[in-house]
Amino acid sequence: MPQTVEPVMEVLSPAERAKLDGGDDALFYADPRFVQHLDAAFRARLTALYRERIPPRAVVLDLMSSWVSHLPEDVSYQEVIGHGLNEQELRANPRLHRHWLQNLNSDQRLPLEDASVDAALIVAGWQYLQYPEAVAAELARVVRPRGQVIVAFSNRMFVQKAPRIWTDGGDRDHLTTVARVLMAQGWPRPELIAEATRAPGPLGWIGASGDPFFAVIATQAASAAG
Repeated sequence: MPQTVEPVMEVLSPAERAKLDGGDDALFYADPRFVQHLDAAFRARLTALYRERIPPRAVVLDLMSSWVSHLPEDVSYQEVIGHGLNEQELRANPRLHRHWLQNLNSDQRLPLEDASVDAALIVAGWQYLQYPEAVAAELARVVRPRGQVIVAFSNRMFVQKAPRIWTDGGDRDHLTTVARVLMAQGWPRPELIAEATRAPGPLGWIGASGDPFFAVIATQAASAAG
């Protein structure tokens, strides 16, 4: 069982946590969605980033996961731990060694040991967190020294389920918000990535854009003392 309780420094106001649909998130995600929420160009860029940043044999936490994890298919990891809200999607994900269900807007405590994960990933999920500070504090607890958290997203969302801090802001605001929340919980200043992508197929040949790619990458301090 987890050994410590990390203090949480609040960043968002109550108004910024509000969302249009205040209903049970578990009900919203009860039916599986076996679709790609991000285009091929975004997914390729994300997989390339994972290949670059996550070493083979790492213990990976895929938080807010689904039926795909976007990890390089030819890279082996010691363990890939999945979390989400839909059992069918998680069971269909071939990269997961194990998984659990949990609504992070109701309970932010992760059922993982201290310093047990090398890389924690959140793809197109941070925008639905109403209490991201507590999640960031938990990630600081479970990620090992020199481990990383990689938060990736585009400009898509289920608007009714995203808090106002996300729906009212633009792309740069989103990057800044994620970084600010992480640093408030003790993460060193993150690296921010903002890139355009080219649309797949014929549209890309004539210069059409794909889903924009944004990522926030924070690296845990070398020791608990920083």
